[in-house]
Amino acid sequence: MPLTLHEISDRIEINDLLIRYTKAIDDKNWDLLDSVYTPDADIDYTTSGGIAGKYPEIREWLAKALAIFPATVHFIGNSEIELDGDHAMGRTFVYNPMAIPKEDGELDMFTVGAYYIDDLVRTDAGWRIAKRFEQQVYLQSGITQKITLGK
Repeated sequence: MPLTLHEISDRIEINDLLIRYTKAIDDKNWDLLDSVYTPDADIDYTTSGGIAGKYPEIREWLAKALAIFPATVHFIGNSEIELDGDHAMGRTFVYNPMAIPKEDGELDMFTVGAYYIDDLVRTDAGWRIAKRFEQQVYLQSGITQKITLGK
């Protein structure tokens, strides 16, 4: 069956939401992150060494945990979205290189490959993530590079 215009619009809006999440995390823009989750969202980052909890606790933890990384880049793709009215289920692959400083000033690079498994809801403010489980698939580490950080 062909998608309706409403379903196409929903998919575009959900894709924009997922991209807004990556921008908020990589820019460490916690106010922008508020427009991604419902205020009471359940979030679980435990498979990648993080915590699980409600959005306010996770927001505070992210600000502290990501402060040590001068560079993170989240690439998302292969997103499967199942729409059901004002609700949706999503599974989106993320490829996430991260840089962490070493004592000598160089950066160690590592990359996380994972899936975001999301329950999404349409709110008066648009689509939001009500529940997220980050399912880590792999961690590649041990790469030391001289990197010039730019904005």
